[in-house]
Amino acid sequence: MLPQALDAEQAIIGTCLSYPDAIIEISSILTPEMFYLESNRQLYIAILETAKKTGSSDIISISDYLRKAGTLDSFGGVVGLSKRTDNIVSNAYLLNSVYIVREKFALRQYITLSRKLANIAYQEDLADVIEFAEGELFNISNFTQNKEPKIISRCVDEFLIEVEKIINKEHSLSGVASGFTSLDRLTGGWQPQNLIIIAGRPSMGKTSVALALAKGAASLKFPVGIFSLEMSESELTGRLLSSVSGKSNMELRLGRVDLMDLGLKSNKIATLPIFIDDTPAITVFELKSKIKKLIVRHNLKLVIVDYLQLMKADAGSREQEVSQISRGLKALAKELNIPVIALSQLNRSVEDRSDKVPRLSDLRESGAIEQDADIVAFIYRPAYYNIREPKINGEVMDSEGLLVFDIAKNRNGACNSIPLYHNDSLTVIQEEKITAETVLNEPFE
Repeated sequence: MLPQALDAEQAIIGTCLSYPDAIIEISSILTPEMFYLESNRQLYIAILETAKKTGSSDIISISDYLRKAGTLDSFGGVVGLSKRTDNIVSNAYLLNSVYIVREKFALRQYITLSRKLANIAYQEDLADVIEFAEGELFNISNFTQNKEPKIISRCVDEFLIEVEKIINKEHSLSGVASGFTSLDRLTGGWQPQNLIIIAGRPSMGKTSVALALAKGAASLKFPVGIFSLEMSESELTGRLLSSVSGKSNMELRLGRVDLMDLGLKSNKIATLPIFIDDTPAITVFELKSKIKKLIVRHNLKLVIVDYLQLMKADAGSREQEVSQISRGLKALAKELNIPVIALSQLNRSVEDRSDKVPRLSDLRESGAIEQDADIVAFIYRPAYYNIREPKINGEVMDSEGLLVFDIAKNRNGACNSIPLYHNDSLTVIQEEKITAETVLNEPFE
């Protein structure tokens, strides 16, 4: 017989029939499929449906629901339902019974999975078996760690513990570090469950910024996953190597480099916990599956998607498609408790303004992006538009090499413009002005 706890199931049903408010307490953590006995499962469904429709799940209401469904007699009528109230427990023991039933359900899930795995292993190749096993195991473990609402006192205590760790310098940020001090001061690091949108017009350096953020986080031991829908893994690798070798991407492509020297400097990249996937037109579902595997295998801490508009979704219009992708990325960040950075294109409206500074209304194809994102940042290079002395945060600056990282929305912090410096040929982005001497002297090394 499969693992089950019939006594606990009967206690739950009897308690819900005797105390209608009990269903409110357990409905979010106990679902019908978790019951082993079919009659208990069907009766629990009736209790849930009755509570939803009438606001009450007393025996009279449930009897009426079952009578209309034509199934009351299968439960022994009203008398049969009343007999089930003989097995009741107090509120203190109700949750204990619920967790026992959940535990037995999880054990049955593992047994079912093992049988499926055995069948698949006879028919599929190893890669398919591993992918199936890891995905299913992640789903079961996710279920067993189901979160429950917390009382505010516990939330306050946990928050104070985090603050104490920061004060004691156990870790300096509450989130994943970006590698840029000025940016981390505003964000506290990229926070779990946050969706961060980094948007800009073509040729502004979005991919360079994404690689700099990935390199900055990975150098501080935060594993990063880069999902590139536009550039190949070879192109991204070339850009990363360019940033540490002092050689342009073109020089690397043409072989104008000392191979021994490049090999030594490449260790700065090769030893970082960065994972690159260049699958084109990926869906949110496929992305979620890949991230789950990276979390299980490598404890992934940050996801970067380049870029949002190249992802695929089934929807009636392009705007609905982008909205669906945006909502999916936010839901993914929350479910997997990981920050997701998604690059995004801007429409041409920014080109019509004299200052060329992007606005939230410039986000391309959907206002849902602005709504779903926790942080929206724009990047632009004034020199690209021949603006020599732009004003950044009220200060006039020289635009040579300047890349402005403008935080236009920050749900949990301040909005500000951060001046960074960009060497396009070497894919280097730093907080101080880049010179020949500083090109290889990056702050996170």
